[in-house]
Amino acid sequence: MNSVPRQQARIGQRALLLTTAALPLTGWAIHAAALHKQLAATRRDPLTGLLRRDAYTTRARRILARHGDDVAVVMVDADHFKQINDGMGHEAGDTERFSTSR
Repeated sequence: MNSVPRQQARIGQRALLLTTAALPLTGWAIHAAALHKQLAATRRDPLTGLLRRDAYTTRARRILARHGDDVAVVMVDADHFKQINDGMGHEAGDTERFSTSR
């Protein structure tokens, strides 16, 4: 029939154990990276890419705690969108910001 001799491949116990452990760990690492990316995206405004208020506050507190009296945190409303957000809500501010950015 077939004149080519066949050798049976044997997977060693150690290789089987490593493969069995590596596959789930790889899946968990990919899943963790995807979750981290999603969480990082929630810290930024989708329209401007700037930090949201809670992320900015967390970062400012961390800087103040690390440097104490050697640093100051300044918030500037350069484009006056605070008036729009306070008067008409954040959705109106986002709409206005989006229409002027085009």
